Amino acid sequence: MKQEVSRMEDCSNHGHMAPTVASKLKIKNECIRVVLAETLCTFIMMVFGLGCVAQVITGNGFFGNFFSINVGFGLSVAMGVHVGGKVSGAHMNAAVSFTMCVFGHLRWKMLPLYVFAQFLGSFLAAGTIFLIYHDAIYHYCGGNFTVSGPKATAGIFATYPAPYISIYTGFFDQILGTAMLLLCLMALADQRNQPVVPGGEPVGVGLVVLLIGLSLGSNSGYPINPTRDLAPRVFTLMAGWGMEVFRAGNGWWWVPVVAPFIGGVTGAVIYKAFVELHHPDLKSTKTSSAEDPECVPLEKCKNGSTEMVV
Repeated sequence: MKQEVSRMEDCSNHGHMAPTVASKLKIKNECIRVVLAETLCTFIMMVFGLGCVAQVITGNGFFGNFFSINVGFGLSVAMGVHVGGKVSGAHMNAAVSFTMCVFGHLRWKMLPLYVFAQFLGSFLAAGTIFLIYHDAIYHYCGGNFTVSGPKATAGIFATYPAPYISIYTGFFDQILGTAMLLLCLMALADQRNQPVVPGGEPVGVGLVVLLIGLSLGSNSGYPINPTRDLAPRVFTLMAGWGMEVFRAGNGWWWVPVVAPFIGGVTGAVIYKAFVELHHPDLKSTKTSSAEDPECVPLEKCKNGSTEMVV
């Protein structure tokens, strides 16, 4: 009997120890929690997304195509939102974070932390894909890491414009793509319009990215994300592709870094100007529903007894 009691006491002591250890490891600082979550969700998004591109390029089309890359990036964004959505908001995009600051949804002092986390997550994801697909990349290009040409592999990590695209067209392409992204995100979050159902945010955001890729992706690979493009580009500079990653496409590298910031704010402004600013006030909505016969709920209209005032 005494042995059983001692065993029960040992079990209870272990039970008390576990929460104590967990509480010691728990990080309560908001900034650190945001950085960790944003880094991880960006890493998840980029590993899956870049992995899709690596399979298509090194597999000579046997393991996918342009459509599978778009689907992969859409799903990877959805998974990223699942991973960090309730902690950092899972922006995974510096243009999104910047736009949130402009409209007061994020404190400006948090912006550098978000950008750092997104850059770090993207950089680590590029390194991970490089390690996993190093043999495949080497076999595909014969060890000659090039940015352009029939065996170019730099496009696995960062985006480059099509040969027929000018800098001006590419700049507008990125403004439009990011504007559509933020416009749709604002609509999905607008609780007075047709917001996405609770818990369905990852799917909604992923579908938006998929739609942008299917409709606006051929010109330059729709980076629409400064940190998603710049961090892997820096990695390829260090991993053997050289300075050509910044010279290619007539110095294309700055376009997906600058244009998305303009496009993001533009898209959010358009949605607010055309839709959100014109929502009726809650008080006026309640008053009109009480006074306007056309707004009387059906359950209150019994046998046509509601009086219609002309």
